Amino acid sequence: MTFGKIDYINLLPFHIFLKKQSLYNSFKQSIAYKKSYPSKLNERLKRRQIDAAIISSIASAHKSFKTINVGIVATKEVQSVLVKAGSYKSDPHSATSNLLAKILKVEGEVVIGDKALKLYLANPQNYTDLAKLWHEKHNLPFVFARLSVSRYYDFYNRIGKKFANQKIFIPCYVLNKYAEERGVKAEDIKTYLKNLSYKIDAKASCGLKTFLRASRLFKTTN
Repeated sequence: MTFGKIDYINLLPFHIFLKKQSLYNSFKQSIAYKKSYPSKLNERLKRRQIDAAIISSIASAHKSFKTINVGIVATKEVQSVLVKAGSYKSDPHSATSNLLAKILKVEGEVVIGDKALKLYLANPQNYTDLAKLWHEKHNLPFVFARLSVSRYYDFYNRIGKKFANQKIFIPCYVLNKYAEERGVKAEDIKTYLKNLSYKIDAKASCGLKTFLRASRLFKTTN
């Protein structure tokens, strides 16, 4: 079994959780080898080069995947999916964020991930937080990614449900390591993670359906 890993701060709690589980060492080792960015994992999952991954919401709607109600949910703001005013420029790593910017009619450069978080913390006034804008418009959370499976659904469903119902403690040494690597203060990481939820509950599901419906209309009319 192989699981694709997105090595962003927003999924740090999930990877801490996986390390603590009684799983085969070969499975845990495969996670490190299958590390990549969101759009790349979308393709790997379609080609069955991996069995499962938390992939972008728009890609998770692909008919060949089974999905689990676990993912990356911004309840209001997110601070790591941004648009900088100016000429339009998509981010090559996230189809969902690029489409969200178009749906919300925000012109500029789309920036995601840890790089975006660092930029936002330095100069928040220079960026539009897409999750915050989505919440202001729809009063709904925004689901950026969803656990999607091509094989071994029952296994990943058990793992996903267990994770969604646990509160994950991140050790200080791990926080400090990520802070040093990503150029973001440990306290800022802790604050950032409080913006996120990983269980796709009824309200988040409504937000996801609203986005997917809007994406179909957008593709049809643009």
